Amino acid sequence: MRTTDPTLSAPADADAAPPPLARSVVWLFAAMAGLAVANLYYHQPLLGEIARGFGTSERQAGQISTVTQVGYAAGLLLFVPLADVRERRALVVWLLLGVALALTGAALAPSLGWLAAASLLIGLTTVVPQVIVPFAAGLAAPAQRGRVIGQVVGGLLVGILGARVVSGALGEALGWRMVFALAALLMLALALLARRALPAARPAARLGYAGLLRSLLPLLGREPVLREAAWIGAASFGAFSAFWTTLAFRLQTPPLDYGPRVAGLFGLVGIVGALAAPAVGRLIDRVAPHLTLGAGLVTSLAGYLLFLLFGGSLLGLAAGVVVLDAGAQLTGISNQARIYALSPELHGRLNTVYMASFFVGGAAGSLLGTLAWGARGWAGVCGVGLALLTLALGGWLRYGGVRRAAAGSGG
Repeated sequence: MRTTDPTLSAPADADAAPPPLARSVVWLFAAMAGLAVANLYYHQPLLGEIARGFGTSERQAGQISTVTQVGYAAGLLLFVPLADVRERRALVVWLLLGVALALTGAALAPSLGWLAAASLLIGLTTVVPQVIVPFAAGLAAPAQRGRVIGQVVGGLLVGILGARVVSGALGEALGWRMVFALAALLMLALALLARRALPAARPAARLGYAGLLRSLLPLLGREPVLREAAWIGAASFGAFSAFWTTLAFRLQTPPLDYGPRVAGLFGLVGIVGALAAPAVGRLIDRVAPHLTLGAGLVTSLAGYLLFLLFGGSLLGLAAGVVVLDAGAQLTGISNQARIYALSPELHGRLNTVYMASFFVGGAAGSLLGTLAWGARGWAGVCGVGLALLTLALGGWLRYGGVRRAAAGSGG
C-alpha cells in the first residue's frame, strides 16, 4: 500500500528501489540501537537499591520507570518526526549528546525527585533507536527489509535485556550512581562513532516543524494499519513493562530473597531469545505479518500464565521470560514490518505515532504493575499483564486479524 501526502515534496528518486544494504552497516545500526536503548532500562534492577538509598518506598522508586517512559513518549513526538526533514546522522549525534548530559544528571541526583527529573530527560533524549530503525529500513532493499528490521530490532532487544544484566552487576559492585556515570561516557563515545561511521541520509520531505507535528494525528485517521499497530503495540508493551518493572521487587521477597545482580541476570535469559530476531524478520519476509502478529500475542499470554502459575521459583520465572520475550519479538517486528511497508517519505512520522503509543502503553504498564504490586503482590502484577494482553488480542481480532490471516494478507 502506498500513501500520498500532498504536504510533502519527495525527492525525484523516492520510488527507486535501493540496493541491498551491506551487512556491516546493518550490524552497526543494530549495535547502536542496542547501546542507546539500554539507557531506558539501567534503573530497573536497581529500584530496590535506589529506594533504600533515598529512604523511600518501593512504590515511589517504581515511579522512575513510569517517568522515564513518559519522557520517551514525549521524545518520540518531539524529535523522531525530524527524521523525515533533517539529515539523520546529525540528528542521531545531537540526541546522543543530549542523553549523555541527562545521564550525568541522574548520576549526580541529590534526591528521588531530582532523579525522576533526570530520568524524564533520559527518556526524552533516548529516542536514537527510533531514528535508527526507520533509517535502516529506508536504506534497505524491499526484499531484505524484514531481515534488516529484524536484525536492528534484535540489537535493540539485546540492549533492553543486556542493560539489566550490566546494571544489576555494576550496581551491586559499584553502586547505582556509577551505572549512570558509565552510561554517560558510553553515549559520548557513541556520538563520536555515529559521526564517523554512519552513512549520511538526506531528508525525504520538505516541511516545517509545526507542519510536521500537525501531520501526525491525521496519519492515524487515514492509515488503518497504523491504528491497529498502535493499539496492539501499546497494550502488549504495557504488559511487558509491568513484568520487568516489578521483577526486582518479586526477587527480593520470600521465598526468593535475591538482590539486583540476580534481577539483572534475568536479562541473559531474554537475550537468548532476542538473538533469534533476525530469523523472525526473515520469517516475516515470507509469511503474512498479521499471522505472526497474532502468534506473538498468544505467545506473550502463555508467558504470563507461566508467571502466574510458577512465579514462586527462579525456574518458573526464567521460563516465563523466554516465552514472554519470544512473544514480544514476534509482535513488535511484525508491527514494524507492516508500518514500514507504507510510504517511505512518512517513515519517521509513522514510527513516531506507533512508538509514542507503544511507550505510553509501556508507561501505563509500569505504573499499573507497580500499583498492583503494592495492592495485590505478584498475583496483581500477573493480572495486569494478562488483562493488557487480552486487550491487545482483542484489538487484533477487532481490526480484522482473523480475516487477514486467513486471506494471507500482509496488511
